[in-house]
Amino acid sequence: MFNVTLENGTELDKKNTVYALVFGSVLALGLPLNAVSLWILLRCHSLKTPSAVFMVNLAISDLLLVISLPMRVYFYATGTWPLGDLACICITMFFRNNIRSSSIFITFISVDRLLAVVYPLRSRHLRTACNALKAAGLAWLFVFVVNVPESVGFARFLKGINESICFEFGPRPLPTSPLVYLQPVLVFSLLAVNIVSTALVSWTLRRRLNDSTRVRNKVNIMLLFAMNLMMFTVFFLPVSLFVLFKSWRPALTSLICLASVNCCLDPLLYYFSFDGFWKGKEDVDSSAARE
Repeated sequence: MFNVTLENGTELDKKNTVYALVFGSVLALGLPLNAVSLWILLRCHSLKTPSAVFMVNLAISDLLLVISLPMRVYFYATGTWPLGDLACICITMFFRNNIRSSSIFITFISVDRLLAVVYPLRSRHLRTACNALKAAGLAWLFVFVVNVPESVGFARFLKGINESICFEFGPRPLPTSPLVYLQPVLVFSLLAVNIVSTALVSWTLRRRLNDSTRVRNKVNIMLLFAMNLMMFTVFFLPVSLFVLFKSWRPALTSLICLASVNCCLDPLLYYFSFDGFWKGKEDVDSSAARE
């Protein structure tokens, strides 16, 4: 068991207590919310529509993050890390994978909504469950392939410091490689896709503003896009930009805490807020396709 050496002990002890409380709260909320969401999606929607496929994968991504949080809570509550380097690497990769996979699947959801609203007829052959499953498979393959060189580099870094402290590196420089720029580039690129999708859908819905029977559905669709943009700008972008600004280094743990909250909001914003989530035969796709 390895103790963490802290500067300004009292102040950092207070910070670590706050971090433990935040991660513990995310664990307490995120686990049941995502587990219930996944159960409902599989029971009612059965991966029969693209949106169901992407939401199921988003829930899985969030659950993978949630199951890694107990050891973060333990670390910040006790100041010790008893599990060694391998567990540290795995838990770190779970967090990075959540940011990447969640941003990818949220973008898939945005593009799916874009096609359903703007090109409802021409996109039918593209918007199939089979194609969605292939896209999800490629996304997970990309995420895990990137993990291989990252894990090797991180393992070498941990061996180089000769102590297992996992999430806190004190005054030592963080591991660097060209791969550290992958996440900000990925998040920036996907954010641009979401912005363009939001603009196109908003323009299309404004053209149909007189269709009063669909006003509520239009509000729901735009709310979905607004929440997508919020997820990127509030939760994904700050922690991804960390590698570009050395002055942000003291705030790294705070940014990780903030980013982890996304797994609690995904079920609320994307699942429980929309009527189609609760209806096994009336998926959100059918509403959007009729627009």
